[in-house]
Amino acid sequence: MTTPQLPDLPLFRTIAAAAGELGFPAYVIGGYVRDLALARESKDVDVVCVGDGIQLAQAVGRKLPGRPRVTVFKNFGTAMLPTPEVEVEFVGARKESYRAESRKPEVEAGTLEEDLARRDFTINALGLSLNPEDFGTLVDRYDGMGDLQRKLIRTPLDPDITFSDDPLRMLRAIRFATQLDFDIDPDTFDALARNKERIKIVSQERITTELNKIIMAPKPSYGFKLLFSSGLLQLIFPKMALLQGVEKVGQHAHKDNFYHTLQVLDNVVAAGGDLWLRWAAILHDIAKPATKRYDKRVGWTFHGHEDKGARWVPGIFTDLKLPLGEEMRQVQKLVRLHLRPIVLSKEIVTDSAVRRLLFEAGDDIDRLMLLCRADITSKDYHRKSRYLRNFDVVEQKLKEVEEKDHLRNFKPVITGEIIMETFGLKPSREVGQLKEALLDAILEGRIRNEYDEAFALLLALGQHKGLEVAGKP
Repeated sequence: MTTPQLPDLPLFRTIAAAAGELGFPAYVIGGYVRDLALARESKDVDVVCVGDGIQLAQAVGRKLPGRPRVTVFKNFGTAMLPTPEVEVEFVGARKESYRAESRKPEVEAGTLEEDLARRDFTINALGLSLNPEDFGTLVDRYDGMGDLQRKLIRTPLDPDITFSDDPLRMLRAIRFATQLDFDIDPDTFDALARNKERIKIVSQERITTELNKIIMAPKPSYGFKLLFSSGLLQLIFPKMALLQGVEKVGQHAHKDNFYHTLQVLDNVVAAGGDLWLRWAAILHDIAKPATKRYDKRVGWTFHGHEDKGARWVPGIFTDLKLPLGEEMRQVQKLVRLHLRPIVLSKEIVTDSAVRRLLFEAGDDIDRLMLLCRADITSKDYHRKSRYLRNFDVVEQKLKEVEEKDHLRNFKPVITGEIIMETFGLKPSREVGQLKEALLDAILEGRIRNEYDEAFALLLALGQHKGLEVAGKP
């Protein structure tokens, strides 16, 4: 692995000039240097100076063309400076001390060595000099370059102290290992497991941010396996940890739903699924432990896990501080419907079943089909091939019915208001029953979703129920 080189940007020479004039030795530190070494794109630059970081940022801002605005965060002792190429954060070198009940450190000015020592991992404790006498020289006090070469996550100092001081670093260790496909140093991982209970002092928002970054990695299953084996998953997402394990009675055993879920998640990632489709993959079988039953004739069953799982989704999103709007509703819908296309693929595909699926899935039908394909994780090649061929038939049928009937997000032409006005009814169960009967007739293909046909059926249904048309003698 080659030594990272600072890009030929005038910005870095400008920072060097301003730092020299102020007498503040300055360095590019952390993730930007790591990503240079890994040839990964990075737009965020952290500059540490042995001096006043805010003063340096303001001096650099005055020197740059157009004098870009410097945003100062006085409470944190930092300043942000946007440029066309990168965004730069300036801070003075510091050392930190922690209290047992908080991950927020007490900060005071420090040396470069003290600043590097407080970094979470050796690969993030790399620096490049911005000083005239050794401009661009690598600073690597803890063999971060060696760990990049070895593909290893390791703390610069005692990992027990590192994780106890700031427990969020335990999740960051797993997140970096997952994103970079690195191993975690055995001593570092052992300390992570020993200190797992400290995660309880970290805010849910920060935990979920790291969890989402793991989920958005190229192979998130790796991160979840690390979370489980360390004991962290049991603390931050116990419902998911409960999926793990196999129970056997006689010759009947069910699959391990934890590892099945991880395979589905990786399959969704491979198919290009976004964050919320990945969450649907994580949650699609989440209620299986709660619905597991043993039947002597058929073995293990999980009847209704899709409905119970869908009912759990709002509570899970609330607990994890995930958004409760359209994203949550989409995940809930996908969890509720995830078995429907699979059932269709095993049976003769009728137009009415396809219409109902199109109606219920709406614009999420393509995402649902992607999730369902990802859910086929059988190791039996012939069985898997058969399922996928049947899925092709279902998808073709979906396309044909949609082109003919346009049922994605359609609205029945007869509304509840029309029903109430027709029969002089108030909002009631009876109105709901009439609406449902009309909807069934449309989805089963007995009538078209056109006013005259639907209204004629409404009158017939009303007559059957003994209802009189309002205003009619």
